[in-house]
Amino acid sequence: MPNTRAGRFGRLGWLWLSVLVLVIDQVSKLHFASSLSLYQQIVIIPDYFSWTLAYNTGAAFSFLAESSGWQRWLFALIAVVVSAVLVVWLKRLGRNETWLAIALALVLGGALGNLYDRIALGHVIDFVLVHWQNRWYFPAFNFADSAISVGAVMLALDMFKSKKSGEPVHD
Repeated sequence: MPNTRAGRFGRLGWLWLSVLVLVIDQVSKLHFASSLSLYQQIVIIPDYFSWTLAYNTGAAFSFLAESSGWQRWLFALIAVVVSAVLVVWLKRLGRNETWLAIALALVLGGALGNLYDRIALGHVIDFVLVHWQNRWYFPAFNFADSAISVGAVMLALDMFKSKKSGEPVHD
């Protein structure tokens, strides 16, 4: 039976991807925070896509953004716990679990990017605005949110793949 374990460090080698996501996220946020004023829009594709600067004190879709400030620390704590779980999960992955390692690394990098904003700034910087003819707006988001979303979709696909093939979801 071939050894499917990736060794003592599991798939921690994929942490480079988390660091890359974190760096791109922070550089892009710094760029838009320094070049736009709050809620200023730069239309990229008329009626569909703009750059804009927004601050989110809540979670996804501004959940709890109107609270008195306690949510900053709650979401920071959740991000720290989730990040620790993701690192342990990466360490426990086998050699043949590259797809899952990439998914976890993307989610981890995004979580750390938004965690940094929460702790350092008290809010998350968002700058991507998708809309439809000024009638429908998707909540503003950032590179970290995109990485988390792609990683989450990959995790879901991995679950379905594992169930369909009859493989256990985890060793």
